[in-house]
Amino acid sequence: MQGQMPQEIEVWYIIPALRRELAKVMINDMGLSQKGVSKVMNITEAAVSQYINSKRAKDVIFTKNVMKEIKVAAKKVKENNSLLIPEMTKLTRLTGVKQVMCYMHKKQDINLPENCEICFEDDIIKIK
Repeated sequence: MQGQMPQEIEVWYIIPALRRELAKVMINDMGLSQKGVSKVMNITEAAVSQYINSKRAKDVIFTKNVMKEIKVAAKKVKENNSLLIPEMTKLTRLTGVKQVMCYMHKKQDINLPENCEICFEDDIIKIK
């Protein structure tokens, strides 16, 4: 069985899980309302509610180290929401996040070689 490409896993699972954790940190640790989180993160209040109530992005669990980085990112984004995209980009590049993506990719695609490291390849794009 061939599964999803790593980019699809990132879009369907990883990014929503990062948003879920950012929303939870902003509500539970920083005292923002769901409406406040929706404004800061530029998502709907309904999306925030689904993240908080584990109706969206519930399949991905991050390590303590990744959660520390998410808390740092949440503070920066709360103070300046124009940092949302750069902070999300940083979070998706964390080794712990890439390990989750790699695990999900290997679980979905039994044809991947055992030593596959595609999720960890350098994401530098060269433009001529």
